[in-house]
Amino acid sequence: MTSWAEERRANRAADAEQNRQDADVAVARKLREQAARAEQRRADAAAAAKLADKQRETRRAARAAMVARVTGWLSANRVRLPIYLLALVSAGMALPAMAGYGLDTYGDVTGTALPALSELGMWAFALAVEVSRHRHPDRPVWALQLGTWVFAGVGFTLNVLHGWHRGWDAALVMGIVSVAGVIAHQLAVASPPRSPAERAAGRIERKALRKVAKVRAAAVRTAVAEIDAAGTARLVFIPGRYTLDGRRLAAVVEPDRHAGDVLADEVSAFLADQVRPGHGVDDGPIVDAPVLTLDRPADQRESTPPRRTIPAPKARTIDQLRTEFAAAIEDPDVAINPASAESIRKTLHCAIKAARQLRDEHKNPHRQ
Repeated sequence: MTSWAEERRANRAADAEQNRQDADVAVARKLREQAARAEQRRADAAAAAKLADKQRETRRAARAAMVARVTGWLSANRVRLPIYLLALVSAGMALPAMAGYGLDTYGDVTGTALPALSELGMWAFALAVEVSRHRHPDRPVWALQLGTWVFAGVGFTLNVLHGWHRGWDAALVMGIVSVAGVIAHQLAVASPPRSPAERAAGRIERKALRKVAKVRAAAVRTAVAEIDAAGTARLVFIPGRYTLDGRRLAAVVEPDRHAGDVLADEVSAFLADQVRPGHGVDDGPIVDAPVLTLDRPADQRESTPPRRTIPAPKARTIDQLRTEFAAAIEDPDVAINPASAESIRKTLHCAIKAARQLRDEHKNPHRQ
């Protein structure tokens, strides 16, 4: 009986201990959940604050970029802006006046389109001048400028006629108002002033372009036509340096760089062309001849021994040089410039006179 009661007490104590442990576990779990929720709330608040800061920074950067764009646009268009404001004022005064004048003149609503002729026409050409000079600065715009001033004259005349019945002063004022905007636009925006250096550079560039065009035209006139077996023709130009002689090209003679070598070649060529008495051209080189000596006294000094005669260089005819010149041009391993006498002289080892003749014959084949 006693053991049963003790066992019962022990069971109740174990149950109480288990309940206490379960309660402790539940409390701990609840505390962890509360801590996790608090941590999550803190993380969410930090993320929200970070996102808000990022959004504020983005808005601040966007505002700064917009201000920079506006400031840059105003800086880049500090001349255009007042001119276009002047144009808007001019158009705001002239368009309704011309619309009313057209309505009175035509008697119906068709006349209200008169401003398209008197005002919009000149502005279409004026803006075309500005766009063309901005996108294609090398293109001429005189035709567009002519259209601008023609339509400006039309608008001025129509506005003068409109105000004439009110007096000459009113006619003049209305005419000036109608064209004031486009005149300011053409002077300040479409044709901005340039510095003296820019104008001088522009004149030099235009002269260079005109001269290049003339040289190319002269080169085409003097070019040689080459026709292949299929009948296809192409122009062949002679490279070199030229000047304009009227409508023709005149070759520029290049200065000789090695005057000493040229002089030596000319002397050699001159000696080769000379024929010594008793020897023909084909007799071969001159050899030492026997020298007769007389008995001399013992006190007489020995005469200077005879000098060896320098053999004359091999002489080549102009036909032989032509053959060698043609072979050198055809040989890809030979670096020769047929338009340079100095290059021909060095390659063929000939006199400068012959090299110049070969060069001239190559440039003008019909002179041979």
